[in-house]
Amino acid sequence: MGKLRVLHCYKTYYPVTFGGIEQVIFQLSEAMNTDEVESTVFCVNNSEDSGLEPFHNHYVFRTKKDFEIASTPFSFKAFKQFKELVKSFDIVHYHFPYPFMDMLHFASKVNKPSVVSYHSDIIKQKKLMGLYNPLMKRFLKSVDRIVTASPNYLNSSKVLQNYKDKVSIVPYGIPDITKSKSDADVNNEITKQFPNGYFLFVGSFRYYKGLHYLLEAMKDSNIPIVLLGANGEEDSLKKFVKEHNMTNINFVGAKDDSIKYSYLAKAVGFVFPSHLRSEAFGISLVEAACFGLPLISCEIGTGTTFINTNDQTGIVIDGANPEQLKRAVYNIWNDRSKSSEYGKRARERYEEIFTAKKMASEYLDIYEEVIFQHKNRQFYITR
Repeated sequence: MGKLRVLHCYKTYYPVTFGGIEQVIFQLSEAMNTDEVESTVFCVNNSEDSGLEPFHNHYVFRTKKDFEIASTPFSFKAFKQFKELVKSFDIVHYHFPYPFMDMLHFASKVNKPSVVSYHSDIIKQKKLMGLYNPLMKRFLKSVDRIVTASPNYLNSSKVLQNYKDKVSIVPYGIPDITKSKSDADVNNEITKQFPNGYFLFVGSFRYYKGLHYLLEAMKDSNIPIVLLGANGEEDSLKKFVKEHNMTNINFVGAKDDSIKYSYLAKAVGFVFPSHLRSEAFGISLVEAACFGLPLISCEIGTGTTFINTNDQTGIVIDGANPEQLKRAVYNIWNDRSKSSEYGKRARERYEEIFTAKKMASEYLDIYEEVIFQHKNRQFYITR
């Protein structure tokens, strides 16, 4: 038997963008045993139509986008390209949400085993959901398996409740990043600037990250807070800090992984104040857990509280609540013994649930099961 050939489909991919979904696709493609599985990523959000190219230990098929509506890139060429490409694969792995992907699926008349990673409900585009909803329902009904990253998200998603009989749960995983190389000069610089440590946030400064609530909570504090990221609401956050003369808030910008790992290694705790369901999982929480940091997050009915369990791996608070957020930061900062226990359990939870190897293994089991079921179904149809 030859290699299992998996075709991933999503709107965008490395190195054009570096979001959480792209990271999941990358980890899946790299963590699969390359002697057994060959992974290819089909993506549309590109400035050029470069076709199939090797990328690390897998492949990427890049097609040029022609236009974009509501953060959804479209490509006329993609219809023919996807239809031809899918013929040589054993299974198609879609990454939701991406409405144009649903169109590709039906236009190409895909008759292959299919899996959908349901990364998030569509939260922001409420007006367009009325138009997309019939296509979305038809698409989710047509695929063989839907996978979400936490039981919390399954239980809180109204959409997923309609497909519970074919939903599997596979948490996102990452490799052990504590073993990655870090910059010695950066480490020394961080230690010099923050001799007593700091709380760390990592991520883009998007509207749902709750960073304004973090700043409000830390307004009269001298506890150092390091914000590693950029874009989004960066200007308004910096304006707030300046207006309130907050010398404890440190914007360090977006950094590459080696520098990010240095900041994770030196932190006292990790604060992740996302307060809206747009934060479907929180891969940054997994990275912090990997480094054995005590965690602070909000209860929003998504994967954040699957990663961080209250009074076990850290503290869970209500969303958009500066007072609770302040107490949580002070509790971990002032009780280093307790914070050490939280951090130890966070690392143990990472090793038990959130490794890239475990994620890849569970997805491979799903691939094989779905392919077997599809073959049996085709056998009975053709008899």
